Amino acid sequence: MASTLLSKTLLVNRFIHSFSSPSGNTQIFTSVFCKKLFQFQANSTNVAYNPTRRFSSFMASSVSTHRAQFSSKSFTTDDPVVSPDWLHSNLKQPDLKVLDASWYMPDEQRNPIQEYQVAHIPGALFFDVDGVSDRTSKLPHMLPSEEAFAAVVSALGIDNKDGVVVYDGKGLFSAARVWWMFRVFGHDRIWVLDGGLPKWRTLGYDVESSASGDAILKATAASEAIERIYQGLAVGPITFQTKFQPHLVWDLEKIQENIAGRTHQHIDARSKGRFDGTVPEPRKGIRSGHVPGSKCIPFAQMLDSSQSLLPADQLKKRFEQEGISLDSPVVTSCGTGVTACILALGLHRLGKQDVAVYDGSWSEWGAHSDTPVDTAAS
Repeated sequence: MASTLLSKTLLVNRFIHSFSSPSGNTQIFTSVFCKKLFQFQANSTNVAYNPTRRFSSFMASSVSTHRAQFSSKSFTTDDPVVSPDWLHSNLKQPDLKVLDASWYMPDEQRNPIQEYQVAHIPGALFFDVDGVSDRTSKLPHMLPSEEAFAAVVSALGIDNKDGVVVYDGKGLFSAARVWWMFRVFGHDRIWVLDGGLPKWRTLGYDVESSASGDAILKATAASEAIERIYQGLAVGPITFQTKFQPHLVWDLEKIQENIAGRTHQHIDARSKGRFDGTVPEPRKGIRSGHVPGSKCIPFAQMLDSSQSLLPADQLKKRFEQEGISLDSPVVTSCGTGVTACILALGLHRLGKQDVAVYDGSWSEWGAHSDTPVDTAAS
């Protein structure tokens, strides 16, 4: 078993090295690497090695079993997160699907697909945040078309009747983006795993290494489906029906209108330094500063030390400290539309289920030479 794992690890590293993109085009790299890695897994002996499996199973079985069972029809959507204990109790329910939606900033030098292969929640499928995006846009991981999203989700085997729990490898980060994406396309039976994979493992719950044959086939089908959609080619049967919610997505024009009209409170999830323009943006060619009239609440202030969403009373206090009224509409933004969704998640816990997200966020606004920008000095 150890020699098999070593051989697989060496091949994985070889794949990563051969497909590294000096241009930084992570969308193409991720899509190609995902397909190659899953092809390798499908053609090799699938050995799921986990040295902590016995200990994890013992720890998981020692947790109280008196927990609510899952029903996609009756489970409330009022709270946007579920606990690791709840997920463990309901993991084998047929109408519950789990997605690993890990994504990392380029400077973190972490590969989400490789990490998924090393350890993921049993039965979880990989959701490619960069890959499931608008291929006609130069901006990172922009929202795909309805047809493309429906094709990907259908290929993953998710139906409209299913409940979906999404998590990531940081605790609560990119999973919020995928939560928002499902809601944009009309699927409200979607929740984020509070604390993500780190909290799941801290509690001693089991993880899987490598992926099952079914997971490999679905991931490959999803990758191919979105490629075919944007090439204008036919795809397999679409079993997931979307219902686009335009009020949850804002573009540059809507932000421009809001500067004058102030119909929505605009909250920026980036760090205070980036918001004030005192530190440079991580992406080249993008000005520093913020949209005039917007306020800054860094996304990390929504989370506790375990990267779990703060309780409602603490979230409410944080928004009130920045002068945000829960009685008025809100739009959120960030760098690339990922952490803005964490603010939306926190506001959802407080009962605001109609928070819009500016999809292009600062990567779009700051790149335009004619969009107004404020800084701390202005």
